[in-house]
Amino acid sequence: MTAAVPEAPGYSDDKVAVLKRLRRIEGQVRGLTRMVEEDTYCIDVLTQVSATTRALEAVALKLLDEHLAHCVVNAARAGGPEADLKVKEASDAIARLVRS
Repeated sequence: MTAAVPEAPGYSDDKVAVLKRLRRIEGQVRGLTRMVEEDTYCIDVLTQVSATTRALEAVALKLLDEHLAHCVVNAARAGGPEADLKVKEASDAIARLVRS
């Protein structure tokens, strides 16, 4: 019996771009820390928190889009319980994003 080869994540083709965006967000978070350490005006910090949050949401939406386009579509084509599982995972991920 051979072990199943795990499917590559849907974002594999865009991995470099995703990592670049996450590194930029990491820099934004370090900037937020610096702003608080330097006693920056509250509204200015909040503005940057909002920008960082939007950047994270954009990454999340990109990942979700790739998951739907690749992982869910491939599982749906194959059918069976795996398809149901992938749809449920996507639905749960969407619910988490909507709540956040």
